[in-house]
Amino acid sequence: MQTALQFGPILIHLDLLLRGLTKSIQLAALSILFGTAIGILGAVGRSFGPRFLSWPIAWYVELIRNTPLLIQLYFVFFSLPLFGFKLSSNTAAAVALSIHLGAYATEILRAGIESIPEGQIEAAKSLGLSRYRIIRHVILVPAARAVYPSLSAQFILQIMGTSIVGAIAAEELTAVANNLVMQTFRSFEVYIIIAVIYFVLVQAASLLFAGFGKLIFRWKQ
Repeated sequence: MQTALQFGPILIHLDLLLRGLTKSIQLAALSILFGTAIGILGAVGRSFGPRFLSWPIAWYVELIRNTPLLIQLYFVFFSLPLFGFKLSSNTAAAVALSIHLGAYATEILRAGIESIPEGQIEAAKSLGLSRYRIIRHVILVPAARAVYPSLSAQFILQIMGTSIVGAIAAEELTAVANNLVMQTFRSFEVYIIIAVIYFVLVQAASLLFAGFGKLIFRWKQ
């Protein structure tokens, strides 16, 4: 038995899909911003901080990288209220995604820091630069430039990772799609449209991150 594809019942709800897409982009942008900040602090703390600071950072990185994102999402949403922190679905999703990205960003940036030649650091010290300026200009900026392709690839994975936060009733694109499936019973058509939207979103994000990298690092063609 063959069934013709019918996209009409789905496209009349295009406003809902666009609203879900907006929520997904907002979640991705917030988690990338805060996750990158966590990664920078974590990489610097683990590379240059005292042992009592570097060890907890290492444990945090290993814990996050070796547990599923979905479990982390459930933990933030269901466990934090037990300690008095009641978060909305979207806020809990942003927090969980930020913590998740922060662990990966920490390791990516730490690898970049370790790639900086020791002689370059010694030369900066001989010029009398402060520790802050050495870390910021001599170590962190070149390290970020070296690992930016890997970091931007992790950002892309972060965008696609927003597709699971509907598990805690966060309002994003996949959650809207699941609701449309229950309303229209056209699951194949719905997920074809969602796949196309994600494909366009990821391609646009890839171009955006590539252009941003060229802008801030002055990369030559």
